[in-house]
Amino acid sequence: MIFVNLPTSDLDRAKSFYTSLGFTINPLFTDENAACVVVDENVFFMILRREFFSTFTTRELVDPATQIQVLTAISRDSREHVDSTTESGVAGGGKEHRDPQDLGFMYSRSVEDPDGNILEFVFMEPQAVENGPGEHVSEQAAD
Repeated sequence: MIFVNLPTSDLDRAKSFYTSLGFTINPLFTDENAACVVVDENVFFMILRREFFSTFTTRELVDPATQIQVLTAISRDSREHVDSTTESGVAGGGKEHRDPQDLGFMYSRSVEDPDGNILEFVFMEPQAVENGPGEHVSEQAAD
């Protein structure tokens, strides 16, 4: 299981944004300081109020609106799923981070949550997953 901890300045706003992406909130691990966002059966985002987040480290927290610590990429099952997830995130209070990236074998879009944390949604062609991007890129060039 993977737990990604993300700081927020507004827990209710963050919960609204993450549920707009189609994720759910696990109420057993959600309280006034944190929300457990279920991405899938093995991946969870722990959205933590900044003050609570700071109790887990002795380091200074960065402001995700102006600094970057990590980009979190989540696979989707199609290009259309990448698009619909990103568009749902924008409609849910986020903003698109950059233009879509289309490398032929891989397609991605990224969205910033309301606090500035960046999520990338990625679809990779099945052949590229199995054989690496080189073979897929070579096949595309031959067409």
